[in-house]
Amino acid sequence: MITRSKTLAGVALLASAAFVLAGCSTSEGSSAGDGSGLSGTLVGAGASSQGAAQEAWVAGFQTANEEVTVTYDPIGSGGGRETFQSGASSFAGSDRAFKVDEIAEGNFGSCVVDAGIWEIPAYISPIAIIFNLDGVATMNLDADTVAKIFTGEIANWTDSAITDQNPGLEFPDQNITAVHRSDDSGTTANFTDYMSKASPDHWLLGGENAGSFESWPAEWGGEGAPQTSGVVDAVTNGVGTIGYADASRAGSLGVVSVKVGAEYVPYSAEAAAAIVDASPAANPGERGENDLAIELDRATEASGTYPIVLVSYLIGCNDYNDDSVVDLVKGYVSYVMSEEGQLAAQANAGNAPVSANTRAQAEAILATIQ
Repeated sequence: MITRSKTLAGVALLASAAFVLAGCSTSEGSSAGDGSGLSGTLVGAGASSQGAAQEAWVAGFQTANEEVTVTYDPIGSGGGRETFQSGASSFAGSDRAFKVDEIAEGNFGSCVVDAGIWEIPAYISPIAIIFNLDGVATMNLDADTVAKIFTGEIANWTDSAITDQNPGLEFPDQNITAVHRSDDSGTTANFTDYMSKASPDHWLLGGENAGSFESWPAEWGGEGAPQTSGVVDAVTNGVGTIGYADASRAGSLGVVSVKVGAEYVPYSAEAAAAIVDASPAANPGERGENDLAIELDRATEASGTYPIVLVSYLIGCNDYNDDSVVDLVKGYVSYVMSEEGQLAAQANAGNAPVSANTRAQAEAILATIQ
């Protein structure tokens, strides 16, 4: 078990490396815990996808709790999980939940041995399929067509698979340039997961490698660009280009409405939140009762759902070695999951606020933390 002194030493070490996020005020009596009497330092690290949302969450919570300092180091999902496991942070942000076998190993330095962890989907980001095509602002595509475009099976915008789904639109006789992330990315992992599950017969031709990948192998073709900004720039500055990116970065580019059941659904906050509620629990019976990890139902036919989303989790201990951080964790995560906190993040990051159902589940979990 890690002692209190070791825990605080780890906190101090990470806090010196992490940036402290601060910002604008929140209203009096807000759910950020105004007047709560909380004090101390809370350290988190993890997914860069949560970076802008964390800026908003930290600003709101620190304004309402002036004696509290919250740091969040956006070092990436893997780094965040490792930092939490080492005991150097009290919570992690991650674009994927811990795997069942990882949890079973029980290597969580901030947690009482065998106490287990909680995992809450706190950040939902629609992933837009963006394109740059003269005269076309939006188009409809089903999953099979998206898969064929990104594997190179469909190479021209006049292909009947595209035009048949978009009667009345004039497509140029132009080659398609599909742009992907050249760096490891949770966005890529979620985009390829969508294609592997919604179009299993066409994603990589249904081969044995037709799964979800954080890294896009060069042999798959297309044009690579680093990070979200690189993909957006490549699509914007190219001709006949198509790519995928955080929906908040779509800007003036064309966007695809994807086929779900019998309808074509554009990305929206409501549709993105709906797919989380429509998806089943991951590994039922194998996770603790405080684990809200889900298996996204990318092939759903439920009306009004948008299946191409990144769901990022907040992760912490059911029972902390360092009792002094318990109230800080409860207060901060409660604010993050509140309607106020989710709307603050949406204004800053463009994410989709979680549903009332998810908020209620989170509050029930937070009440049990010790």
